[in-house]
Amino acid sequence: MKLRLLTAGLLMASIVPIQLDAAPKRVVVVTATKGFRHSSIETAENVLATLGETSGDFTVVDVVRGGPKGTDDAEVAEKLTLEKLKNVDAVIFANTTGDLAIPDKDGFIRWIESGHALIGMHSGSDTFHGYPPFIKALGGEFRTHGAQVQIDAYNLDPSHPATKNFGPIYTVFDEIYQFTNFNRGEVHGLLTLDKNPNTLVPGDYPVAWCKNVGKGKVFYTSLGHREDVWASEAYQKHILGGIRWSLGLEAGSGTPQDNANVLAAKEKADGFKLLFDGKSMDGWTYRRPDGNKSWSVQRGILCNVLAPGAHGTDIYSTGKYKDFIVRYEYQVPPGSNSGFYLRGRYEIQIFDNSNKDGHEKGLNGDIYNVASCAIPAIRKAGQWQQVEARMIGNKITVILNGVTVHKDVVVEHGTGSHLDDNVNEPGPILLQGDHGSVAFRNIRIKTLN
Repeated sequence: MKLRLLTAGLLMASIVPIQLDAAPKRVVVVTATKGFRHSSIETAENVLATLGETSGDFTVVDVVRGGPKGTDDAEVAEKLTLEKLKNVDAVIFANTTGDLAIPDKDGFIRWIESGHALIGMHSGSDTFHGYPPFIKALGGEFRTHGAQVQIDAYNLDPSHPATKNFGPIYTVFDEIYQFTNFNRGEVHGLLTLDKNPNTLVPGDYPVAWCKNVGKGKVFYTSLGHREDVWASEAYQKHILGGIRWSLGLEAGSGTPQDNANVLAAKEKADGFKLLFDGKSMDGWTYRRPDGNKSWSVQRGILCNVLAPGAHGTDIYSTGKYKDFIVRYEYQVPPGSNSGFYLRGRYEIQIFDNSNKDGHEKGLNGDIYNVASCAIPAIRKAGQWQQVEARMIGNKITVILNGVTVHKDVVVEHGTGSHLDDNVNEPGPILLQGDHGSVAFRNIRIKTLN
C-alpha cells in the first residue's frame, strides 16, 4: 500500500508552489476519534505526509492520533493548545469523529478566523456534534449515510484548485454522506449531487465545499471513507488542491455561488420569460392551501420530496396562459409519478416507465389519457429530461429530449385531475405534487398571443 501511495504521490511533484523560496507551511493532522474509527485512517496519514513531502507545499509537523485507539483525551488536550498552534498554519481533521478534547474550543475557532486553515475529510463533519460553532465554521454536520455507492458528482467550479483536475463529472465509489445544518448560501460549492445518492430522490446533496471564515479558510470533502479512495490519484489531487487553497498557495473563490435560473440570451431575445427563478417559489401557489407543503427550492431546483406512500400538493403558476411555448427540465426518481399541466388542464405525463403501474397513454411523455408518445424518447429515472411543449388552441405539440413525440394532438377536455373544464380560457402551468417526488428546473414560457 505504501508503494502505491508514494507512486501516486510522485505525480504531485509537478505542481509548483507559488513561492518557490518560501518555507513549507506547517500542518497538524488530527485523526483522533471519540466515535467510529475508520480503517482508512492509517492510509490517510500516509497520504497526507507524502503529499506534503512531494509537493513541497507543507510539512506535517505533528499527528494527533489520540492514542492507539484514538480516544486518548490527554494527547489531544496536550497537542492542540493555542500555544502549540501559534506556529501552525493549518489543522487537518482526517476522518475524526466525536467531541475531541481540544482544551479551548472557542479559542480554536478564533484561531481559524484570525487567518489559519481548517481542512476536513470525510467524517471530519461527524465531529463536535455538541459544539455548534465548529459545525458553523465547517459548513455542515453529518446526518446519515446509506450503502456505499458509485456517484457522478457535478463539478461546480472547474477552476478551483480542489476540482480543476476533474472534468464536469467526478465518478467515485465511496460512502456518501448526507448533511444537516448545511446552508448553500454560506459555502462555495465544489462537488455536489442533485439527488439522494441511494434513492435518487431529487434534492441538494453536497459532496465538497470551501468557505471563508473571517480571515481564515475552510475546505471540506465528504469523500474518503475507503482506503482505495485515499490511494487514488484523482482524490489526492482533489485534497492537495483544497489544502493549497486553504493555505493561500493557490487562488480560488470561497464566495457562495448564485444558483438562480437564467434565460439564455437567445431565449430572452425571442421573448421567453422565467416561470421559476431558481431561488424562491415566487409566482407559484399551492392548489390546496391546507395541503402538505412538500415543495422546496434546493440549489436552483424546484423539488417535490415525498416519503414512500405519502401525498404532497400540486402547485400552479399565478400567471395564466392560452397559446404559448413552454420549455422545462424535469427529473423523476425510480417508482415515481408526476405531471406537467398546460393551462392547468392537459397533463404531459412524468413517469418512471419501469414502474409496473404504468398504462397506455399514461407513460413518460404521454398526453395523459389522450395520446401515447409516437416515438420512444425517454431517459432513465434520475436523469434530467428536457421538454418543449407548444399549445395553440386545442392542439399540443411536444418535443421530449429532442424528439417530437406529439404533433398537433387535439385535446377537447381535461385529461384528469385538472383544475377546471374551462378549456377555451387561459390557465396556469400546474405541477403535479400529490403522486410522488419530482424536480423541475429552467421553466420558461413564451406567450404567442
